[in-house]
Amino acid sequence: MKVSVQKRQNLWLALLLLVLCSNLTLYRTDFGKSILETGPSSVALGSLIDLVIVAPILVLAWKREKSIKLFLLLSASGLVLSRILIPIEYLKPYVAITWVGIAVELGLLAIELLLLVTLVRYLPKIIKDTKNSSLPILFSFTNAVDRYVQKHQLIHIVCSEMLMFYYALASWRKKPTLNENTVTLHKNSSYIAFQVMLIHAVVIETLGIHWFIHEKSMILSIILLVLNFYTVIFFLADIRVVQLNPVLFTKEKMYISLGLMKRIEISWADIHEVITEQEELKQKLTKDTIDFLAKDFDEVTPNVILKLKQPTEATLALGLKKSYEKVAIKFDDLQRFIDAYNKYKS
Repeated sequence: MKVSVQKRQNLWLALLLLVLCSNLTLYRTDFGKSILETGPSSVALGSLIDLVIVAPILVLAWKREKSIKLFLLLSASGLVLSRILIPIEYLKPYVAITWVGIAVELGLLAIELLLLVTLVRYLPKIIKDTKNSSLPILFSFTNAVDRYVQKHQLIHIVCSEMLMFYYALASWRKKPTLNENTVTLHKNSSYIAFQVMLIHAVVIETLGIHWFIHEKSMILSIILLVLNFYTVIFFLADIRVVQLNPVLFTKEKMYISLGLMKRIEISWADIHEVITEQEELKQKLTKDTIDFLAKDFDEVTPNVILKLKQPTEATLALGLKKSYEKVAIKFDDLQRFIDAYNKYKS
């Protein structure tokens, strides 16, 4: 009987946690200290092998990745972790090796700082290109950044945060562009009301819990206050993104987004099949499907599913990228999409 992919991943994750927890127990409990008395240097060497070789291999197996670059990065992180986890009296014979990991991590930090400096340097050109683009800012800003700055996850995260603050604080005078080449996803749902309800819940929680915790721990109350403030900013930005960015149809592509959490560009030529049959639409969505279904108080089902000729990359929260083979959408006006598809597909 074949073990499913999910079960295999869970197994690798369990083994990874076992390796980490066993090493933590070894150096942070009385039971572990009794074991160390038998041969501290050999035990420390075994921990180094666990953190530098075994744990990275388990992470790669869990993530289903085959990357030497990622393995080396994880190994360097394991060396840094060993300096934190293993007491220096046990690690002394191998301390020179751990400096390699620290040097690698410092080098990566320097590269990331250089990328941020590059982003700041080219920011005026990026903003100019964004303003001159006919695409929505949600798409044009990211495309402009990719033209001037090397693609990197840190840059994606920073750009995602910049977009969030822009939409939350500087977009309230703007109005959405609604014409024959756009169609909304949220007007026939309770999406906005749902988000407003969440904002109210966060504000009430902030007022109540902040003063309660403030008497017990000022630091914890400040941390919770900052996190709740960030959450409110996020929900406000999410509302504005939904309002200002209906699905856009151009001659080459359609641009779909639903808040800050997901967006995708789909070329008309990449659409293999358009599914509108109710029986297929009501089936449970598969893992290779990204959905653009506005939240509602009732269960939401798509009114169209697009099967793509090849996996297409979507942008998720914090600028993370993931490829999908199907796209499930609930348009407020399905006929407008069908007309655009028939017009531009040929």
